[in-house]
Order: sequence, then structure tokens, then C-alpha cells
Amino acid sequence: MPTSTVRCGLIQCSNPVNDPAATIPDIQKAMVEKHLAFIEAAGRGGVQILGLQEIFNGPYFCPSQDQRWYAAAESVPGPTTALLAEHARRYSMAMVVPLYEVARPGLYFNTAAVLDADGTYLGKYRKQHIPQVGGFWEKFFFTPGDGGYPVFRTRYATIGVYICYDRHFPEGARCLGINGAEIVFNPSATTVGMSQYLWKLEQPAHAVANGYFVAASNRVGVEPPWSIGKFYGTSYFVDPRGQFLAEGSEDQDELVVADLDLGLIDEVRNTWQFYRDRRPDAYAELVRR
Repeated sequence: MPTSTVRCGLIQCSNPVNDPAATIPDIQKAMVEKHLAFIEAAGRGGVQILGLQEIFNGPYFCPSQDQRWYAAAESVPGPTTALLAEHARRYSMAMVVPLYEVARPGLYFNTAAVLDADGTYLGKYRKQHIPQVGGFWEKFFFTPGDGGYPVFRTRYATIGVYICYDRHFPEGARCLGINGAEIVFNPSATTVGMSQYLWKLEQPAHAVANGYFVAASNRVGVEPPWSIGKFYGTSYFVDPRGQFLAEGSEDQDELVVADLDLGLIDEVRNTWQFYRDRRPDAYAELVRR
């Protein structure tokens, strides 16, 4: 495992378009333009791996069950990954790019594409666990992911992706560790009333149980017309000991940056031999309903 230090960044952003009558292309254009300023700041600041928030180029439209949002979906790879690949190449910066994906007419996924530091498209993760609870009607919009728990060997580190509601399920978090993830990015869209009390419990626990870094991002602000609550930001990085390395505010658009010492992974795993002591032969119950 490499012992180099990797500079990573997370962008947390609010939706700049507060007009419920705005068109989907106008909203997406505004969100992309807002993110590009932060992406360029990350590149100039030496960020080597950058994570964007869940469905970064749009609002979190799942409080609705409105078919018009199907038009927000695009192919992955597609036009947005091609645009951001230019910035990845310019700054030699790998990127995690969460998007609303259409695989074919009528089949949609909540997806994150991964770009390497030369702009190469490495692949994608499709959100596995899809919530259906008041204000988060995601089963109306997303099919559960079908691609397992892949990891991506970027120029700087091997990374995995878990998306928002996934973080409540330790099984996939363990799969990412088994598959070789050194850093797991979790882009989210989550509000104060729903999950804030869990935000700093579950993901540090995943980091400790699996001996890797976690990079957790969340959007900020309130999005009309749904106004399901305040997205509370607080994007952060946590190390394999569960220690917080950097943390964003609850209400500001910002770039959160941390330097991750990958050598700590070996140090922690040599102390806590969780992978050696696992008993997969004893876990049959985990695959039963």
C-alpha cells in the first residue's frame, strides 16, 4: 500500500436557483457553473482527489413524485463527465461525480462516475440502497444499483463510493474494504430532521471497522418548492481511527480539504486485525431475508 499523503477535497453547495418555475436545463447550468468555481479552486489548491455532492448538478428533487425530473437524467459517461474530464486533466485531479443516470428509457439510477487525474473515465457506482420515506421518495426515481461495490485505482489512491442512504448499511461498507478501498467517498443529500444525529456516528464507525478513510459530503441550504428541511452540510474527512481531519460548516458553500496519510491504513490494520479475524463462514444469516 502506498505511504504517500493524498490531498482530497469535498464540495458542499446550495442550489442557486430559487425559482420553482425554472427549467431543468437552467437549474443544471447554474449548478454546474457554481461548482466549476469550486472545482477550479480545488485544482489550484493542489487537491488530488475531489468529491462532489449527491446529484451535484441539480436540486434534490425526490421530495416530489413528478415525472418531469426524469428529463434531468443523462448517460454516464456522457456530457457532464466529458466536461469535468477537461478539468480533471487540467489540474491532474481525480474526481467523484454523482449524477442522475438514464441507462435506457425508463431505467434510471443514482450514480457516481469516477474520473482519473488524466480525465480517463474509470467507471461508476450505482446507489444500492434506495429509501422510500416521507420527503425522500427515491424509489419513484431510482432503480437499486446492479454493479456491486467496485473500487477504482486512481493515480493517487484506490477509492470506493457509497451514496447517501447506503451509509446506513455496514455490509456494503465492508465490501468496499474487502475490495481494496483506501478512501470511501459518500456524497449525500440529507436534512436536519432526518439524519443529523447519525451523521457523525455511522461513517466514522465504518472507517474504524474497515481500516480506511471516509470522505462524507452533504449539500447545504433549503430548496424550494419542496422545503423538506435544511441540508446541513458538515462535510468531513475521517481517518481509519475515526478521528476527524477536516469539517465544513452547516450552512456555507465551501470546499473542504484534508491531507490523508495512506500509511496510516497499514498502521491501523496491523494493530486491529479485523480482516484476518473475519468469519465469512459464520455469516450465512446476512444473506437471508
